[in-house]
Order: sequence, then C-alpha cells, then structure tokens
Amino acid sequence: MSKIVIIGGGAAGFFAAITAAESNPENEVIILEKSKKVLHKVKISGGGRCNVTHASFIPNELVEFYPRGKKELLGPFHQFMTGNTMEWFENRGVPLKIEEDNRIFPESNSSQTIIDCLTQSAENAGVKVWLEQNVQSVVKSNKKFEIKTKTQTITADKLLIAAGSNPKIWALAETLEHSIIPPVPSLFTFNINDKRIKEIPGISVPNATVKIVNTKLESSGPLLITHWGLSGPAVLKLSAFGAIILADKNYQYNVEVNWLSSSTEVVLKILKSIKENEPKKQVILRSQFTEIPKRLWERLVLASTIQFDSKWADLSNRELQQLAEQLTKCIFNANGKSTFKDEFVTAGGVRLKEINFKRFESKLHKNLFFAGEVLNIDAVTGGFNFQNAWTGGFISGNAMSED
Repeated sequence: MSKIVIIGGGAAGFFAAITAAESNPENEVIILEKSKKVLHKVKISGGGRCNVTHASFIPNELVEFYPRGKKELLGPFHQFMTGNTMEWFENRGVPLKIEEDNRIFPESNSSQTIIDCLTQSAENAGVKVWLEQNVQSVVKSNKKFEIKTKTQTITADKLLIAAGSNPKIWALAETLEHSIIPPVPSLFTFNINDKRIKEIPGISVPNATVKIVNTKLESSGPLLITHWGLSGPAVLKLSAFGAIILADKNYQYNVEVNWLSSSTEVVLKILKSIKENEPKKQVILRSQFTEIPKRLWERLVLASTIQFDSKWADLSNRELQQLAEQLTKCIFNANGKSTFKDEFVTAGGVRLKEINFKRFESKLHKNLFFAGEVLNIDAVTGGFNFQNAWTGGFISGNAMSED
C-alpha cells in the first residue's frame, strides 16, 4: 500500500487520482487543493460548456496542435488518446458530442456534468479531497516526500504535482532541483488600433490567412474583429505557436491579413472583371466577395483611397491594385495583447528533458511525477490542453498505482 499525494485539484490531478485509486484500491490517494472549490478551469472552459477534447484520433496528427510538447506527447498519446478520453467519460454516463469544428463537448452543454463525473468517480474510488490546503514546501526525506501546508504536514510515498501554471508551484519544483522555462502568455488576441477595424467589433471572416511580418509565423482560419483588435482561431493559433517570438518583440509587430486567403493577382483579376461588367455601380455599396461583410468592405474600399461615391468605371488601375492589396495584404500594427483572463494559458514550466514521459515521472527523483500545465506543454484552443491533462493524469496515475 502506498500513500499518494496529488497537489492540484484540476483536470490532471483528478484524472490521476481516480486512475491510481481504481488501479490499486489499497492505495491511499489524497488531493490537496489550495482553494475552496476543485476543477475551476473545467467549470469555465468552453464558455461554461467544457471543451473536453478534440476529434483528432491519430497521435501523429494530434501532436501538431502543440507548439511545446509535440515530440514528448507522441508516445503518451499512443497510450491514452482522444478516443480513450471519450470512452472514459461515456462509460461513466456522460455522453459526448462532436461539433462541426471537431471540438468535443458533453451533450448536456454544461461543464458541471464533467465536474460531477470526476468528483463522483473520485468519491467512488475512495479518493480524499482536502480543500484550502495551500502547499508551502515539499522536501524529499528518506525516499518519501514531506508536504507542508499552512495547517499540516503530510508524508507521501509518491507525489504528483499537477497544479497548473502556478508560479508558486514552479518555485516548489525548483526546490526539488527541477528547472523552469520562464512563462510567457500563449493564447492572446492582437491589440490593434486601426480605423479600418476600430468601429466594427463582432465582424468575422470565415477563412483568413494571418502572418507576422518578417517571421515564418502564419496561420489560417476564422478571424474575428474585436473591440481590442483581432482574435478568432487564426490569431489564437498564431499566438500559441509564436508565443516566444512575440514575447521577445515585446508584443509590437506588424500583422499581414489576407481576408480572402487568395493571391493578390487572382483578386485583382476579379476586380477588373467587375469593373468591366458593372461599370455604373457604386463600388462601396456592395461587397463583391461573400466572405467579406459589407461593413468591412466599406472600410477596405475607403482605405484604398477610393472616393465614397466612386463607380467601378471611375477606378484607375492603381486604385484597383490598392483594393486588391487591402483584401490580400492588409498590414496592421499590433501593440500589446489581451489574454483570456480565466482561461489563461502559458508557455513555460518544468523543463521537458527532465521528465520520463513513459510514466510522467521525474528523471531526478523516483516517485515524483508531473502532469498538466505545470509542464512546459501548451496547445492551441479546441480541447487540446485538456487532452494533455487527461493523458498525463491517466499515465501518471497508473504509474503511481504500481507497488
């Protein structure tokens, strides 16, 4: 029998605790959670619906969504994958659904369903959940771990640190000789103050291509104009893969947007055809591309130095070229970022070279484990960060259950 202590009452912590307790009922499994409630991130994720995972079922394809952790997660995903996650929850009475964008949610559309499943499964397995346990220190002594909170000292045979991207927890890992990659924001919108988009928040384009000028960073997908600038999947994916580069630039850089994901030459040809076929129509009155909403079209037309009352026949070749470039090579100056406050994700954490990913165990200390966002692993939006938590929790839980 082993005494297993898990620091962190989040997704990875609960999954590990349940797995360890169910795999070997003789083990004593304790979760230490610093706050009054567990699974806070699960509660708020996906707008309160909980984006459980993503419908990508091939490990080699799934790892492509992880800017950090891609190589390390390939093996673990062969052990516990998206399909395993779905089966786990559905076997416990939580039916899931795959939406059009491949995100997976509970059919109830409520994160509380996932919380209830995890807490009930933990209770059924005999897991003890101790709330308001703010861990102050962890010391390894005689092959065991002494965990001090503000109210007590607990001795554990095996310890899992799964407390997310918490600077205090990273500091604890450093006291155990682990090194920490300094954290930077991973998912954020681009702050842009530009008259072309300033007064049209809520406008979206279904498939734009976004580039960071003078880098190799590029992403395509839905693009959303917000009060602060640009957001949506295309921007969030770019922010994740460019987290380190953009932090080094102090979040000041130029963004090139191709609203149509089409070449300037093709678009220019279309514009010349419109001029020929509809010469008497006023340019600004109707968007000529179904992907471009009228309000955005108006601003791009005016930004091309085309007069408000100009007709297609009035346009010079230079004006047509400028409009084509506004549609395909629209340059914005980004200055700063806006993060998702509650769903904040960081790049950074425990150095991955120090972890044995067959077990999610420390290479420095036997019976010390790490899982979830405490590691230098992060992903784009869409359920991928949770899949990392489920996989890490399952594998570390099984490893800790062994005698």
